Amino acid sequence: MKIIRSVKEMKNWTYEIRQEGGTVGFVPTMGFLHEGHLSLVRESTSKCNHTVVSIFVNAKQFGPNEDLDTYPIDFEGDKKQLESLNVDVLFYPSHEEIYPEGHATFVSVEELSGRLCGKSRPGFFRGVTTVVIKLFNIVKPDIAFFGEKDRQQLGVIKKMVTDLNLDLSIKGMPIIRNSDGLALSSRNDYLNKEDRDSSLSLSKALNKAKLMFAEGETSAKVIKGEMTKIIEKEKNTRIDYISLSHPENFKEMEKAVSYSLVALAVFVGKTRLIDNCILGSR
Repeated sequence: MKIIRSVKEMKNWTYEIRQEGGTVGFVPTMGFLHEGHLSLVRESTSKCNHTVVSIFVNAKQFGPNEDLDTYPIDFEGDKKQLESLNVDVLFYPSHEEIYPEGHATFVSVEELSGRLCGKSRPGFFRGVTTVVIKLFNIVKPDIAFFGEKDRQQLGVIKKMVTDLNLDLSIKGMPIIRNSDGLALSSRNDYLNKEDRDSSLSLSKALNKAKLMFAEGETSAKVIKGEMTKIIEKEKNTRIDYISLSHPENFKEMEKAVSYSLVALAVFVGKTRLIDNCILGSR
């Protein structure tokens, strides 16, 4: 596996691969890799001739009081895992490589970015879309792979790719969970034992929503009310939002229909966790 740290070298590598006619799959990450990330990497290596994984903790998507300074990092561990999966390139740029002095250009997807997580984290999606389009321009992949746990992020990126006529495909991959139901996240590492136990209320609440819908309940107010009870019953939990919305534009719905999105963000202790599910089928 080749480790590339400069934008120029990364572009040169992709140019050479393009000249050979190979396809490039891309998995952008912030590191501290878990099985969720690795499922994306495996999909890329199975679908594309070459796979690039980036590790870049993007300061532009963190708010003033968020966890940029404490975000978990394990470069050597990440490197070993990627080597075992036959990744071609680990792109590991510095902040200065991605945002050189004087950087003043941002990309923003209107409306979609202002809902759900975007409402409680102003500027978050502007930071995400800006770094993602920069990475796309540097790596020039044929397919980029993203997890559905960050379903709003996936939707925002798909919209950006469509609106800007970018020449690549975006593939969403299913949420990977622990055996007890907790969605995998790098931030799970923050949880102490008590908080870890309380964090299971997120998946329990989503399962309750699926069960209620399967039994005929369609009122968003009723469904969200039952979910709230499950979460608030646990210690150290604070709900940021519980949403029942359209799965593509994320507009709130009063009545659930098949393929509605149920999404939530909950603080467990000091850690903000997100999760989601789809009701019924398309």
